[in-house]
Amino acid sequence: MPVALVRLRGHACGQPARPSPATWQHGCVTAATHSPLFPRVPDSADAVLEGLDPEQREVATALHGPVCVLAGAGTGKTRAITHRIAYGVRAGILQPSSVLAVTFTNRAAGEMRGRLRQLGATGVQARTFHSAALRQLQYFWPKAVGGPLPRLIDRKIQLVADAAAACRIRLDRGELRDVTAEIEWSKVTQTVPADYPPAVAKAAREAPRDPAEIAQLYAAYEDLKRERGVIDFEDVLLLTVAVLQDRQDIAEQVRAQYQHFVVDEYQDVSPLQQRLLELWLGDRESLCVVGDASQTIYSFTGATPDHLLDFRTKHPGATVVKLVRDYRSTPQVVRLANGLLAQAHGRAADHRLELVSQRGPGPDPVFTEYTDEPAEAEGAARRIGELIGAGVRPSEIAVLFRTNSQSEIYEQALADAGVPYQLRGAERFFDRPEVRKAGSALRAAARFGGNDSLLDDVVDLPSQVRAVLSGEGWTAQPPAGSGAVRERWESLAALVNLAQDFAAAKPDATLAGLVAELDERAGAQHAPTVQGVTLASLHSAKGLEWDVVFLVGVAEGMMPITYAKTDEQIEEERRLLYVGVTRARERLHVSWSLGRSPGGRANPRPTRLRDGLRSGSQAGRAAAAGGGAAGGVERGVSGRATAVSAAPAPRRRQRGPARCRVCGRTLTDAGEMKLMRCEDCPSDMDEGVYERLHDWRSEQARRSGQPAFCVFTDKTLMAIAETVPEDPPGLARIPGVGKRKLDRYGADVLAICAGGDGVQDKDQD
Repeated sequence: MPVALVRLRGHACGQPARPSPATWQHGCVTAATHSPLFPRVPDSADAVLEGLDPEQREVATALHGPVCVLAGAGTGKTRAITHRIAYGVRAGILQPSSVLAVTFTNRAAGEMRGRLRQLGATGVQARTFHSAALRQLQYFWPKAVGGPLPRLIDRKIQLVADAAAACRIRLDRGELRDVTAEIEWSKVTQTVPADYPPAVAKAAREAPRDPAEIAQLYAAYEDLKRERGVIDFEDVLLLTVAVLQDRQDIAEQVRAQYQHFVVDEYQDVSPLQQRLLELWLGDRESLCVVGDASQTIYSFTGATPDHLLDFRTKHPGATVVKLVRDYRSTPQVVRLANGLLAQAHGRAADHRLELVSQRGPGPDPVFTEYTDEPAEAEGAARRIGELIGAGVRPSEIAVLFRTNSQSEIYEQALADAGVPYQLRGAERFFDRPEVRKAGSALRAAARFGGNDSLLDDVVDLPSQVRAVLSGEGWTAQPPAGSGAVRERWESLAALVNLAQDFAAAKPDATLAGLVAELDERAGAQHAPTVQGVTLASLHSAKGLEWDVVFLVGVAEGMMPITYAKTDEQIEEERRLLYVGVTRARERLHVSWSLGRSPGGRANPRPTRLRDGLRSGSQAGRAAAAGGGAAGGVERGVSGRATAVSAAPAPRRRQRGPARCRVCGRTLTDAGEMKLMRCEDCPSDMDEGVYERLHDWRSEQARRSGQPAFCVFTDKTLMAIAETVPEDPPGLARIPGVGKRKLDRYGADVLAICAGGDGVQDKDQD
């Protein structure tokens, strides 16, 4: 993971220059993988907002009422909502313990907790729906029901097998998995066994067996759970909903605890999760949701984008912010992704977002056709080897496929090419035996290192870690080949790299400090980077990104998958391919084969989704011409939608550098750019104007019930008092004013600059 470096230059005014904070104008709004591992905590609420683009800042400062964030892939949605929470906490508007942020995976929740910690917003609860519900259920079960909560089973497939045996129905392993999935779908859609056959017909869902037979298995499964005194994953949500519905006193206690809610990936909520969210909220509207209907890829589990798409209807006064500035991918990748969605149909397609890349140009996507799957795997492995030889890190390369069954042939091809790899969705990093053992060794060394001869001749932290882990199998050079030995070495090497980054960020770091950091990361499942090419299914790649992505097997029958029959299913396959495309930052390789095996029958039919992937196709040209939803902000006023900024997000223009108007030095600091001078250069500020602006701002802040810097920051007030603009265009040219604040405060500010008092003049009018 690269670490941002700041080059210090001499100050033209004779003063030493200070490192400048990254700002969105400089293209530094990126995903977490491009930020420092251990960034400095912002020193104020205002500092939390630095580096956000205009739409992200709107999200961060919209702290009241319902808020809906429509965020395209790579537009910094997690950044926006974590900065929103952190800004509210640091400004004293939100109490940390009153905020509950929920998402769908432990990894996403852990990342959110890590980012909030880096922003100085500790104490906020960031959990999955199931984790938050389980915590509440464990606490309230004795009061609501009595006795201990039934045991939670990790996997239900054995219980389904026992239910099948009780019903004298034979199921093979594949059928067991399919029936288990049907039971899960039924529960999250709140369908009881007797209602399963009509429900599956209404949803046009293709049941793996006769619906009546699955209903029988479902009922037997529920009976077995009751007999054995256990509950499953879905029961956690169902029982929490039941308790909150039946016990008003408990519901009020939960609502008193949590008063502000943030829901990530809102397009993936199931009806059951939505019901739980409604019970948490009660009659309040202190809710912020974020999602993208074009990334709905889990409908088979009961997820639906309807709640996201209907949010404005249900909450007419909601603020809607659209994020379309793509900081992840090059224009070439973004153009391809837009072209793919330009062909889409259906309700989600009507609300698609037209992404606008904020990065410089990169290479065009590469399309390759192979005779068979082994040739495709060998071709991908060969190209990956060339990329690694050219300096690309293995951890920045991914091979993405439609089904897990496709991974084996790519594992073999990479192993034959001597390329290290890791399987996404395999055992969690901190659960690996070698990582647990290494953690114990580091903990012991931190406690008793003075008596360890391995540490006698080492002083700095990275050397200490290398010395300790050398006893666990780490070596300076990786072992030859692949397999279990190489995987263990990769795990230990990831810990060594983490220690180096930790020491670079904190020069006084100790072994005990590193152990504490590892414990915190383990709790958040915030794993360090493992140096190996990632092999993953498209579903498990959601939320991740790499410099180079190989999308393989993009052929009819695999993409879209054979069993995708209906228009809705085909559209979900298109969205799944879109998710795969948007995982790539710089390079994208798309490939397919004409046959499964050498000498086998060729399939001459290209995938029906491929046309949108071609930049010269009709869909690609339509995407280049626009047509998707633009970025901006819409506010709900008295039940009506008011567009505040519906203009397309501007493409980045080449501008000349901002220079100090006193000494001519190039400016990079955001505060100095607002003043248009070095902070140490002499000011020609009109003190009278500044004092009147300061008093006026205090009154505006009192009236609106928000901090003064939300009206204008001190730097902006100083810039106004130094330039003393005479008309709206002159005021608009001052950084920090912007169209929204110009419309809202412009008349007052210009009146003050002309010698009046904005607040008093307005009151007299």
